[in-house]
Amino acid sequence: MAEVHGVAGEWARVKGTVAGLWPLFAGVFALGFSSAVAAFVNLEAGAVAVAASLAWIGSSVYKGARHVERYFKGARGEERVAGILKSLPAQYHVFNDFVACGVHVDHVVAGPAGVYAVETKYWRGVVTIEDGHILLDGQLPSRSPLAQVRKEAALVKSALEKAGWKGDVTPVLAFASDTFSAHVAEVQGAVVINSCDLRNSFETDRVVIAQPELDRLVRLMESNS
Repeated sequence: MAEVHGVAGEWARVKGTVAGLWPLFAGVFALGFSSAVAAFVNLEAGAVAVAASLAWIGSSVYKGARHVERYFKGARGEERVAGILKSLPAQYHVFNDFVACGVHVDHVVAGPAGVYAVETKYWRGVVTIEDGHILLDGQLPSRSPLAQVRKEAALVKSALEKAGWKGDVTPVLAFASDTFSAHVAEVQGAVVINSCDLRNSFETDRVVIAQPELDRLVRLMESNS
């Protein structure tokens, strides 16, 4: 079993909660201020402001709940992928929520076969590839996951170089929903894969990082965590 560092999905939950609820807090503050205006300054203007604040709060509760759920769904996907990565052989190390140059990367895997930056997506719908692009139910997503995971791999590589280790970092786009029709493919320099295929793909006899060097790399990554 792989050695695990960090908690999967933790940052997604924190980020989702803050991003989803701050408009509500702002609305509550505005309501308090509006009530003070109505009580001590101008009743009519204050009443209008109170009504606007209440409308803002109602909208914030609805939109915020959807926002939080979206991030929490992503966190559940990260937990699923982390559980699969944990089952890798003991020579592997799994860093969940690895911070590289200020960016939170879902998972970074270091083992004899190399270093991998893993971005997890928990998409509903069928994922396919067409002309080198990832499609969800035949449509381009609003944000390219391939561009995202390639950027994250580059940031991990840069962070490790600054720490004193030079080597390649492979970008991996993992679908926790297992809806990628091709199961495993290489697209634009990234590995695209269903989460259920991760273990078999990582279990290889290929050795690109000898054990002493891997031990040194893991120590550097631990100091970065």
